[in-house]
Amino acid sequence: MFEEFQGIPAHPLVLHAAVVFVPLLALLAIAYALVAPIRPHTRWVLALLAVGAPICALLAKLTGDAFFERLRSANRVTPEFVPKLEAHQDFGDMTLYAAIALGIVALALVRFVPPRAAEGVPANRAVTVTLQVLSVVAAAVAVYYVVRTGDSGAKAVWEGQ
Repeated sequence: MFEEFQGIPAHPLVLHAAVVFVPLLALLAIAYALVAPIRPHTRWVLALLAVGAPICALLAKLTGDAFFERLRSANRVTPEFVPKLEAHQDFGDMTLYAAIALGIVALALVRFVPPRAAEGVPANRAVTVTLQVLSVVAAAVAVYYVVRTGDSGAKAVWEGQ
């Protein structure tokens, strides 16, 4: 199911969605957390990215796993090349987990950090500050793993088998 799209391996096609949407989610989560005036305008976009970016990361992981198994079963991977692909696969796993964590934090921001301070109802400052810190940390971790995953995959492709 996740192996090809019209005869082309799906992984090189799908991974670009994760490469775009996970850093975009990270950027918007930080902006939403730290820049109060943009909250009313970006609330729904952040919620959609919080769901969509982890799904893109999951699809990239599933297509990558299928691609690796296809190459392995066809004996197109030399034993010396397998550790590079497994390292790339490990980074992909961590990217998925980081994207899920960032998505959860982003949804918590949307839910618990009000877009506007309601009259007479102050925002819970402790929750807001906690989510601000968590959003910056989760965003940094997610972007780090997207970059490391992409770098290890690109090096594996260009250095060859």
